[in-house]
Formats: sequence, C-alpha cells, structure tokens
Amino acid sequence: MINKVHVVLKKEELQEEKLDGKTAVVFDILLATSTITAVLQEGAKAVIPVMDEAEARELAKQFSPEEIALVGEYGGKTIEGFLDPNPSSLKEFIQNKTVILSTTNGTVAIRKASEAKKVYAASLLNSEVVAEMILRNNENETILLVCSGSSGQFCLEDLYGAGYFLQCLLNRAAFTLTDAARAALLFYQSYKDEAVQILGQSAVGQMLMQYGFDEEVGFVSRKSVYSIVPQVVDGTIINEEENTCLK
Repeated sequence: MINKVHVVLKKEELQEEKLDGKTAVVFDILLATSTITAVLQEGAKAVIPVMDEAEARELAKQFSPEEIALVGEYGGKTIEGFLDPNPSSLKEFIQNKTVILSTTNGTVAIRKASEAKKVYAASLLNSEVVAEMILRNNENETILLVCSGSSGQFCLEDLYGAGYFLQCLLNRAAFTLTDAARAALLFYQSYKDEAVQILGQSAVGQMLMQYGFDEEVGFVSRKSVYSIVPQVVDGTIINEEENTCLK
C-alpha cells in the first residue's frame, strides 16, 4: 500500500535529488497533460516531451516528416511552424504519429520529474484510470503529485486537478496525506461540481479565453472520460494501460 501522498505546488519546488524510489504524477491541466492524454486517446503513437523549441527542432531531425507532429507553445503563443497544443483540435494531425511536444510549463515539469521511479501525466480527463494503475502497481511508496504551475507561479487549475486525483485514490484506498495534499483535496471537494468555472477563473484559463480558446477550457474540464495512462518510458510517453495489456 502507498505510504504517503504529497503535492508539490509548482515544478520549481521539485527537488530532483529526493525523487529516487518515488512515483511522480504531473499535472498541467491547462494544457500540456490534458493534451498528452487527448492525443494518445485519439491515435498518436507516443509523445516526446521536450524542454523548448530548440530541442524539439533538433529531435525532429531524427524522424521523417511523415512520422511526427511538432506541437508547442511558449508563453501561451503557438511556436511558429508548430501545431497549437490544444487537445480538441489535434486529432486529424496526429494519427499514428509521434508527437514532439514543447510547452512553457508542463513538458518542463515532466522532464524535471524524470529521476522518479515512475512518472505519469494526469489530467481531469484520465485521473480515474491513472489512479487505478498506480494503486495496482505500487507498494510502500511515496506518491508525489506535481503541479506544473506557470512560469514560477502556483496555478489554481493544477491544484484542482491534484485534488481530484486524490479523491480518485481515496475512493479506492486509505493512506497518509501531507498538509499540501490535504489542502488540494479540500479545495477540490469544495468545488467538485464547478470544474469549468474554476479552470475558467484561473490566470491561465483567463489567458486562454482572451485568445479565443474558451472551447479548450470546457474540453479539458471533463472528468475521467478517457482510458489512457500516460507513462514516461525512456523519455517517451506511452499509454501504459495498453502496454500492460500487451505484456
């Protein structure tokens, strides 16, 4: 059984030297981990999270153009020559392709968590199945729920996502919560029926709506509608649920 669950409120607080032996679950609800979940659900082969545009372009040289889709933003604006990282609009571009994804916060958080024993990406879209997988495969471990945040700032939507994930865990088992984890859970429980409103009122949600992406906020506010378990394996994110079935 899991010993303890802790919430890291932003990626800058993640202490990489303390990740050994732990399982990390990364949240960037608006939008990276929601995008990862959606593209894997909609037919992408895999997602490779990178630190920035330069790394994405260099990595792309290892593939033929037909094999990949370059997706990314920096500072909320789509990188020139890349696809918008908006989960509701990528389906037709990513079928049977490897998605190279660069975002300001979420992909950076995933990379910062890479020293953990296992690393998963979670969102409102897939928390139930990720929680179930972790409970099935982990024993006597600390689980770190990593909120990506935004450029060094805490993000309301990531705390809400971590709280929902905690609720999914608690529906299946009992374990020790740190105060940060309990705060996330209490916040979620207070607003559990107001996902769209919470995401829309957050700073990143407000920015997305100013750019005309109101639809994305609604899209990623849906809870546990996908069966994808995105796990980082050798730097690439695959669907662990499918991988487990093939073993």
